[in-house]
Amino acid sequence: MNILLLGSGGRECAIAWKLAQSPELDRLYIAPGNGGTHKYGENVALSPLDFDAVAKFASEHDVDMIVVGNEDPLVAGIYDYFDAIPGSPLIVGPSKTGAALEGSKDFAKQFMARHSIPTAAYRSFTADTVAEGEEFLATLRPPYVLKADGLAAGKGVLIIDSYEEACRSLREMLGGMFGKSSATVVVEEFLKGIECSVFVLTDGNGGYRILPVAKDYKRIGEGDTGPNTGGMGAVSPVAFADKEFMHKVEERIVKPTVKGLAEEGIVYRGFIFLGLISVEGEPMVIEYNVRMGDPETEVVMLRIASDLVPLLKAAAEGNLSDMPLDEDPRYATTVMVVSGGYPGDYPKGKAISGADSAEEGSVYFHAGTKLGADGTLLTSGGRVIACSAYGKDLNEALAASFRGAGAVGFEGKYFRRDIGADLRAIEEAK
Repeated sequence: MNILLLGSGGRECAIAWKLAQSPELDRLYIAPGNGGTHKYGENVALSPLDFDAVAKFASEHDVDMIVVGNEDPLVAGIYDYFDAIPGSPLIVGPSKTGAALEGSKDFAKQFMARHSIPTAAYRSFTADTVAEGEEFLATLRPPYVLKADGLAAGKGVLIIDSYEEACRSLREMLGGMFGKSSATVVVEEFLKGIECSVFVLTDGNGGYRILPVAKDYKRIGEGDTGPNTGGMGAVSPVAFADKEFMHKVEERIVKPTVKGLAEEGIVYRGFIFLGLISVEGEPMVIEYNVRMGDPETEVVMLRIASDLVPLLKAAAEGNLSDMPLDEDPRYATTVMVVSGGYPGDYPKGKAISGADSAEEGSVYFHAGTKLGADGTLLTSGGRVIACSAYGKDLNEALAASFRGAGAVGFEGKYFRRDIGADLRAIEEAK
């Protein structure tokens, strides 16, 4: 089977690593890929948003299935584009309407309300209703949560302690803080608890499989301080996501989501990300994403014991119900090595050393890397390399990931040294 994987981050590198292990794979192409994905397939200089170019390449290279890594092509309607072409490749990803679960937070909240899926109380506002927004804020207890309705590169969520500042930020968001993405702003109650990420692969016909659960760490600073990032590390499994908790997740969230999509005639054949929070043991949805998360993918792929290719093919064809999904019982962790200055301004083009020396049981997933003209590996982004590792327990996996983060070198590198500390405390308390 020839597969085209769209994307260039650590998530796509991890998916490529897993796909490359399949005996059912003939050729793997990654567009555009990064400085590490060429180890698993052929990098292709294509923009995932140039659908015509993607279609031309797929036709010329006999591509059987396209796996869409990031959200932008999905929200832009890549599924619908190929669905209109007779004999086109299978697409792993939802239709444009389905992708609105991530592309529009207001759409997602309305969907959850229609299907009684537990989530925070909310209301949505535009520039014409900003006064009503301030009135709604006054009914909430701080901190206040303001979310840009559209995609904002992971930066469209503000959590604010002061009512006055929340009102000011609401006006600034509606005034163009995040461009068109914040033309509508969702204001919702703040939920206090501990978060985790649940990933579901679904086939659009009611069939689904729940992937290994993970927890990521968004803040740049240790102790969960400082600004949010795209993710500084992740852990799987998650200590508090036990059988009882996951039963609640499946019955109250997964099943109603899959059933709701079918009832509304929304074509959805791909990954659903459930950003969850446990509020005194009760799961609630913070957000949907319509693809795998990053850096959670860098641990989830390690813990999928089954062949990923037939699972994705079955999902894209609409017959996932009979496909097994086995989990590796080991722990998997990842620690992200980032450029100095990230998530603010940071330099690029720094030479990277040690990226080919992962110890046994560890994998380096490239994110913001590229190959220079002379073949030198260089930094090209804020998040550079995810140092992932297996372990018989959490401590062993984390120790290996931290050793990996220490071994990778480039000027100005930084990584958090407390990834998994909260889950370690939970496990020790049991």
